[in-house]
Amino acid sequence: MTQLRRRVLELLWASGGPTSAYQLIEAVKGKESRPVGPPTVYRALHFLMEQGLVSRIESLNAYVPCVHPERDHDCLFFICSGCRSSVELEDSRIGGLLAEDAAALGFVASRRTVEVEGMCARCAEADAT
Repeated sequence: MTQLRRRVLELLWASGGPTSAYQLIEAVKGKESRPVGPPTVYRALHFLMEQGLVSRIESLNAYVPCVHPERDHDCLFFICSGCRSSVELEDSRIGGLLAEDAAALGFVASRRTVEVEGMCARCAEADAT
């Protein structure tokens, strides 16, 4: 784990929510003495995703640290369209259903991520009042 990879992972944990690569680039630039360009941060993110430490939320074009990096699991994200917060849930039933459907089609999945967009309880309550 290089210093930059560690820094990117620390920034993701500290962010408290989905973070874009460009937000990470700006945060890293503020802490590094040398210039850091987009390819460098994207390479760090790619490495962290390969290690199972970070997930990409496709619909937000953002990254979050994995909640359970110690075990291989499918990513199920609930994403609030109001505040852009996300919650990762681990549910083996979803993974099982996806595996069954893939097998029925003769499809070999390399990555499974499910994103559910809606409103978190806080935003839904604020919207109702």
